[in-house]
Amino acid sequence: METKVAKAHSRYVRISPRKVKIVCDLIRGKDTKTAKAILMQTPKAASEYLIKLLNSAVANAENNHEMDPENLYVYETFANPGPTLKRIRPVGRGRAHRIFKRTSHITVVVAEKE
Repeated sequence: METKVAKAHSRYVRISPRKVKIVCDLIRGKDTKTAKAILMQTPKAASEYLIKLLNSAVANAENNHEMDPENLYVYETFANPGPTLKRIRPVGRGRAHRIFKRTSHITVVVAEKE
């Protein structure tokens, strides 16, 4: 039997995917209530984006797929790199160094426990 899943995507988020992946690893496989509690107590910038995304995924599951919000868990979560903004930083002797301002595409997938 195929697992019913509901997804939520957040694209072009102005945070490095490397920083988001650390927080994604904390909630992967946990039920949604535990995941929300973990994210609320995590002092990382990425946790704000993931809380919003998790709430959105749960709402999508409830409204679009008629799933029970009490039985949901974080089936999958990942962050892929988006386009990188290239900026210039002036340094000594009239030179310039490149600054990479990275963006992320974040996805949270929730599924119902069997």
